[in-house]
Amino acid sequence: MKSTIFNIQSTEDFNKTALLVFKHQFTNNKVYRSFCDLIYVHPSDVNTIEQIPFLPIQFFKTREVLSSTDEIQETFTSSGTTGSTTSKHLVTDLSWYETSYLKGFEYFYGNIEDYVVLALLPNYLERKGSSLIYMVDDLIKLSKHPESGFYLNNLDELAQKLTHLDSQGKKVLLIGVSFALLDLVEQYEFNLSNTIIMETGGMKGRRKELIRNELHAILSNGFGVNEIHSEYGMTELLSQGYSKGNGLFNCPPWMQILTRDTEDALTILLKGKSGGINVIDLANYNSCSFIATQDLGKVYQDNSFEIIGRFDNSDIRGCNLMVL
Repeated sequence: MKSTIFNIQSTEDFNKTALLVFKHQFTNNKVYRSFCDLIYVHPSDVNTIEQIPFLPIQFFKTREVLSSTDEIQETFTSSGTTGSTTSKHLVTDLSWYETSYLKGFEYFYGNIEDYVVLALLPNYLERKGSSLIYMVDDLIKLSKHPESGFYLNNLDELAQKLTHLDSQGKKVLLIGVSFALLDLVEQYEFNLSNTIIMETGGMKGRRKELIRNELHAILSNGFGVNEIHSEYGMTELLSQGYSKGNGLFNCPPWMQILTRDTEDALTILLKGKSGGINVIDLANYNSCSFIATQDLGKVYQDNSFEIIGRFDNSDIRGCNLMVL
């Protein structure tokens, strides 16, 4: 199944494979099966991906969401706020994650060996269990560049490195959490022409929240680049969407975004309408591939999507099964 999923070539391939994965997870995932039973959905009733039930993402905080009986190799955890319950993604086969992020990067950006990878992810480095750190650490190693590496508080060294590498004409990827990238451009001036700046979000508790346009305008000006790239991922997923600067994200072929009605969580909306973000991530074969997130967004006709906000707890309506 892994080969089938990571070699999807068309919408028809995706839909056919997604239905097979749904049947597999309905049969083998106790938490997901219970959820499907509670809303009276059986595989015999499901003929399209829109009819597949999406498991509320909160279940990763309270249940072991597994479709495999194999030994757990890694537990990825969300950062969470002080006192809050964190999500746990139990991974029984890390090769699924490694294949997903490497093929996903290649799909959008080409060979990782073409880049020097610099990472400014202080809040992630300071805790255990980050799937983002696992991915970036591996991409740094796979880049095979001695200059690639992580930076924590040594912004002066990072600023010098960025300027030096860019002036040499080397392709650089700087991936960073939003507040740390802002810290960097407030202290140093850049005029980069060979560097991709990719923000991963992350302002909670560190800075005043900014809307994306404001954040990207500040970063574009500070780094001297035309566009700011973004990564869309989360602890509960093994795949990422990427934006190359216009606020619109795209998914690799084994991942797709749908939107649900904010008043009726079980109803999928037509493209072009804003709603709750539902993710199909077929790389989650051993956990759950069908997840209803707490993000709000819109999907366009070409399957690109944008994130326009988040539910707060008071906004989650239409499905009392959200907090089972």
